[in-house]
Amino acid sequence: MHRFDYSEILGDIPSDIVSLMLEITRTQGAEGIRRSNYRPDYRRLEDIARVASVKYSNAIEGIYTTDERIEEMVLRGGTPRNHSEKEIAGYKEVLDRIHSQYKSIAFDRETILSIHGPLSSDGSDGRSFKDRDNAIIGVDSQGRRYITYEPVPASETEEHMEQLILAYDELSTQGYEPLLYIPCIILDFLCIHPFTDGNGRTSRLLTVLLLHKEGIDVCRYISMDEHIAATKDRYYRALEESSSGWRENRWSYFPFIRYFLQTLLECYIDLDTRFSIVDGRKLDRKQTVEDVIRKSIVPVSKAQIKAVLKDVSVYTIEKSLKQLLADGTIERIGETKAARYRIRRRTDTGVRYIYGLRIA
Repeated sequence: MHRFDYSEILGDIPSDIVSLMLEITRTQGAEGIRRSNYRPDYRRLEDIARVASVKYSNAIEGIYTTDERIEEMVLRGGTPRNHSEKEIAGYKEVLDRIHSQYKSIAFDRETILSIHGPLSSDGSDGRSFKDRDNAIIGVDSQGRRYITYEPVPASETEEHMEQLILAYDELSTQGYEPLLYIPCIILDFLCIHPFTDGNGRTSRLLTVLLLHKEGIDVCRYISMDEHIAATKDRYYRALEESSSGWRENRWSYFPFIRYFLQTLLECYIDLDTRFSIVDGRKLDRKQTVEDVIRKSIVPVSKAQIKAVLKDVSVYTIEKSLKQLLADGTIERIGETKAARYRIRRRTDTGVRYIYGLRIA
């Protein structure tokens, strides 16, 4: 039986995690002041985030349809046409319920089952956890499958979920820091893996619920699912590092907490870029792109830069990025459309950067 012990988050917290928490708190304050002045913009962002969350959370699990069909179902109530679209529509249904009713939704057995139920199109009644053992399967470079993690057996799932729910009740009422305990609860849920299918999507919906209940609603306006999809390798690596030894009670929450906080901060920065100006100064195009990157605490994508520089063409942004890369001002992380950019790190001045934060 796993021991639901959260003493780790009451002890010495790694300095980079503390820095991430402080930056999130600072960004929250600035965002709250701005909201009253941009209500129409926030309403538009909410629709964009709903579409993105439905699309990317399902895509992480290999469930797809076209962007046009997702917009039809999410924004206009379109009827699903096939198995995948039924699961996508179910995710949209639950996400909307969480956004609108989170104050009255408890974190309990009934809620978890009701969140999972609509995600399946196989006729599941959503009234019970898994009735057979399951395993998380990986595929190596030669196409061979292997077991990456063995979750809690079906025979022990009810007891583990009961303990998790009781643990949440304690954490949420005994003064624990939400930015630390929410990722702990989500990690424990994923280690239990209480359903035969749909655990990942359920965990991401539970994340939105628990954040909402703590007054952290950035996921209403920026899709955390989209950010997870863009950093999927890091997501699974953090899960693997924190789940190692979980069954044997020799584990650490910190790798997953670190990833969770970094992703949450990226959501706040993404939101911030939708309203940012570059100090109100008239700058040449190249310098403008550089300033956007320099102001960002974490690496930013081309799309985020474009969101700030609404009057600058994609061609000009790409040309500026290419020049900044060539002269060594910035560096690129990743090679796909999801690539991010940051000011090139200097290693000869004694300055360290941890997860995008400057640490003296």
